[in-house]
Amino acid sequence: DVQLQASGGGLVQPGGSLRLSCVASGFEFSTTPMRWLRQAPGKELEWVSSIDTVGGSSSYSESVKGRFIISRDNTKDMLYLQMNSLKPEDTATYYCAARAARGQGTLVTVSS
Repeated sequence: DVQLQASGGGLVQPGGSLRLSCVASGFEFSTTPMRWLRQAPGKELEWVSSIDTVGGSSSYSESVKGRFIISRDNTKDMLYLQMNSLKPEDTATYYCAARAARGQGTLVTVSS
């Protein structure tokens, strides 16, 4: 079965950076497009970014475009999200997702 575990979250000041990681197992990672999602406290789940199977094409929500970078390493079955210029409104639990599955998230808190 699909297993996804995100890590790398924490408390960061506005303007700071974090790199999230996601380890995947239970499916053919290298042939599966991947996504990052997030859910802020009291809000609905929101799509953040997607990447194709080889990392050649990516897309971002307007709220993170130009600040976040999604990447993957198919040799390690790993997905990443580099988050720069973080804002308080980026505070959320971040999840990696594959197909219809969403793994355990990692909490990112942006606060001074």
